[in-house]
Amino acid sequence: MAKDFEAMEDSNRSANPNIHEVSDPARRTWVQGGLGALVGTVLAPWLGACATGPGRGPLLGFKGIATSTADAVMVPEGYVAEVLAPWGEAVGVAGAMPAWREDAGNTAAEQALQMGMHHDGIHFYALDGSGSRGLLAMNHEYVDDGLLHADGLKTWSAEKVRKAQAAHGVSVIEVELKQGRWQMVRPSRYARRFTAFTPFAVQGPAAGHALMKTAADPDGRTVLGTLNNCASGMTPWGTYLSGEENWAFYFDGGDAPDADQKRWGLRKSGFYRWGEHDERFDARRHPNEFHRFGWVVEIDPMDPSSTPIKRTALGRAAHEGAWVAVTKDGRAVVYSGEDARFEYIYKFVSRDRIAPGGAKANRELLDHGTLYVARFDADGSGRWLPLVHGQGPLTGANGFADQGEVLIKSRQASDRLGATKMDRPEWLAIDPERREIYCTLTNNSARGAKDMPGVDAANPRANNVMGQIIRWVEDGDFDGVSMRWNHLVLAGDPANARPQAQGNIKGDIFACPDGLMLDARGVLWIQTDAHSSQMNKGELERIGNNQMLACDRSNGEIRRFLTGPVNCEITGAAMAPDGCSMFINVQHPGESPSDRSDPADPNKYSRWPFGGRPRSATVVIRRRDGGPIGS
Repeated sequence: MAKDFEAMEDSNRSANPNIHEVSDPARRTWVQGGLGALVGTVLAPWLGACATGPGRGPLLGFKGIATSTADAVMVPEGYVAEVLAPWGEAVGVAGAMPAWREDAGNTAAEQALQMGMHHDGIHFYALDGSGSRGLLAMNHEYVDDGLLHADGLKTWSAEKVRKAQAAHGVSVIEVELKQGRWQMVRPSRYARRFTAFTPFAVQGPAAGHALMKTAADPDGRTVLGTLNNCASGMTPWGTYLSGEENWAFYFDGGDAPDADQKRWGLRKSGFYRWGEHDERFDARRHPNEFHRFGWVVEIDPMDPSSTPIKRTALGRAAHEGAWVAVTKDGRAVVYSGEDARFEYIYKFVSRDRIAPGGAKANRELLDHGTLYVARFDADGSGRWLPLVHGQGPLTGANGFADQGEVLIKSRQASDRLGATKMDRPEWLAIDPERREIYCTLTNNSARGAKDMPGVDAANPRANNVMGQIIRWVEDGDFDGVSMRWNHLVLAGDPANARPQAQGNIKGDIFACPDGLMLDARGVLWIQTDAHSSQMNKGELERIGNNQMLACDRSNGEIRRFLTGPVNCEITGAAMAPDGCSMFINVQHPGESPSDRSDPADPNKYSRWPFGGRPRSATVVIRRRDGGPIGS
């Protein structure tokens, strides 16, 4: 996530108990100090499984790089990083490939055929056996109107709203490795853009629900668009899952939002002013349109004629993304985090097994199953609490008329169940062999503030400006309802004098973990999204620009692999099948420390990547000798 929208939500917190109210003070000391006694007790059996096998050398074969404040992408000696697909490049639809205009003069219709703004989650889909040709599916999270339009917000119009909507969503592009360099293939029959006005089907228990119906869609089964798409996952049946994250801030709520709207942080006026020219984003006039975003969407990148789907069985949330594990009997388990302060971690267990035959054979797989929310207990155990209508407090008497309403009001249902309120759960990574799941908790400066939840075992630092990575192992299979958990690392500088900024990192320091990827060799890749508003000047100088690091889970060492340009976020990571090419995204280079909606100079902070208007972009990284990344 790029913009710190969570600060707008602090007045909307519910009062369900947090585990700090029942946790032992000594337990919190253990968490602050690292693994401590828990290594030798309940977690010893599974932590031992992390060790490298006999005869294996170290996983990290590159020399770590220094922090950087340069307006450039820096990689280790022996590696090269090249820009592949920046904002504004035509995606490759045949006969419709408008050229990028440096003056931001592209029209809304042209933007709908070009790479969107602020690239985020990304995945690679091979088109041949060698993996040298494939598709990249990627999210475009949000826009900076000062960059998107030639005069920023000095004027405002329906055309500008349309262009901003066209710069959101998802891109699918074709790429090919030729003579040692990756390039876009254009035209391509696979090339597609999904924007804020692309039709999406609605499936699952909330499809057709009364709360999903609008005047434009009386059936409640077709939604125009997806927006604020953040992280992503790739399913075993070959589709792409994308999370709709901070969707609530696109709506105008007026002076008197209802209780449901308040719980989701609806503001008087939307952050992007869409409601001024697209009335469906005026929640006063169309209150149910507000319920039609916040879902995990599923896209089939291999079928350019397919209709994307909003999967309501996975719950409505500020979804960072969605990641899939598979049970021993072949059912899908989808994990997701809600990137907002004091919100939740979920998992969905499908009723049915994954069928052979790819996307078409599994078109309804994610429509049937059980959604759970996580509770992390102070003794290192945890429970998955089912969000099922009629069970416990999830009844009509408490505002949940049916299962559709439970899913539409997933936050309220999780409040009622007493799930653990987390420090902004972002990306997850899954180790299928050990049943280990990792989740970044990027930061939460409101933890412990007045009238806000205090520290607890899983979220142990007040005014948490640095973040942490939590991990757990499921008891039994991935569909288990209990777990054991601890922290992989508390981010921050171990030498920092401020308690909330101290970490226990073994190796290179970093702040605000965000993106995660576990590669085929077992290396855990960590990406960061730290902001100047969270740290003092000295801390910023020590941390430097946002970065990507590699963690050897056998010994806990973390080594810096990449640093990005000024004021960017490093996000999204995908490997080509041979492990010799890594695709990442550089988001919002040069972002203003305050607000870049209408800057006097759009190049004030950065001119990456080409020396002019800053552009988010996909970057591909390779070793000069062609070997595996990180080895």
